[in-house]
Amino acid sequence: MARRLASAVSYRYIDSGAMYRAVTLFALEAGLFDQAGLPLTDAVEHVLPHIHIDFEPQPDGSQHTMLNGVDVEDEIRTLRVSESVSPIAAIPAVRHALVRMQQELGRDKGIVMDGRDIGTTVFPDAELKIYVDASAETRAMRRYKEMCAAGREVNYEDVLANVIQRDHIDSTRAESPLRRADDAISLDNSNMSLDEQDAWLLEKFNEAVAARS
Repeated sequence: MARRLASAVSYRYIDSGAMYRAVTLFALEAGLFDQAGLPLTDAVEHVLPHIHIDFEPQPDGSQHTMLNGVDVEDEIRTLRVSESVSPIAAIPAVRHALVRMQQELGRDKGIVMDGRDIGTTVFPDAELKIYVDASAETRAMRRYKEMCAAGREVNYEDVLANVIQRDHIDSTRAESPLRRADDAISLDNSNMSLDEQDAWLLEKFNEAVAARS
């Protein structure tokens, strides 16, 4: 939804969630988790200066996440990464580092960014904030279909369990918890088509632009 809005209004799209997934992938590949599947916080903090994340535009208009110059777009979308990203994202040093990166990317404005703390922590003064929600079951089915279309072998129940777990961890963490910003506009898109939600979002964007001028 954010990506399509950015394309429609010629803004840059930044997927903040992909950045946390990239750090998670780096930590998994480096063996920075204990036997219980929890991140080794000190070790993760130690490697943060060696992690560089960027986005590379693709011919079809999409973009791929680059981790230290390597395209990791497919790897970061696996269930393996999804199951470990919330504990990584709860580490204060990780959040501080990525928030700085995200704010630098948005320094010149003209961006659409999605993520779980964008309107509350990263850009509290953003000109337009949309808090998008849907039932866990709806979001899990969307993610399940997305992963199946990408050729990954997953089952719906595992994806649903991951969505519920991530919601709990992200909304209860001490550092930048998932919550609706006080000045955000809420949208429950559980029963909306892609065209309907895109039209709604573009209308809100145009209203924000008109109010600014």
